Amino acid sequence: MNEKHTILHIDDDPAILRLVAQRLGDEGYEVISCGDPDAIESVLHASNARVCLLDIAMPHADGLELLKEIKRYDGGVQVIMLTGLVSMNSVLDSLRNGAEALHFKPILDFEPLLEILADSFRKTERWRKTLEELRQRRAQTALA
Repeated sequence: MNEKHTILHIDDDPAILRLVAQRLGDEGYEVISCGDPDAIESVLHASNARVCLLDIAMPHADGLELLKEIKRYDGGVQVIMLTGLVSMNSVLDSLRNGAEALHFKPILDFEPLLEILADSFRKTERWRKTLEELRQRRAQTALA
């Protein structure tokens, strides 16, 4: 990775937050850990993170509802759902609501998650370039 990519990680389990922050930090990512799902919008805004790891099942929050909230706030944020709930419904509901991918916990092997993250950041970079090209084309049109 050439530059520091920021990931917002929302989970109610402090041990998972620490593990993921440590492991992804070792890979060069900047991880902002958030144990309070109610703070998600303010933390997302303050961090300007383009990729979010989000737990589905939390005692005081529904990850699928938070996914919808994130997508309403900024549809360009790539959300990767994390869950220990291995069910077809959790996979389908996540994808239907705009999740980039779903990864199962416990995270014993980080390689698949690292691949998902790399793909997510490539996708955000493609969108950034497209928006920049659009901005340049509009500027050129305005000058003509």
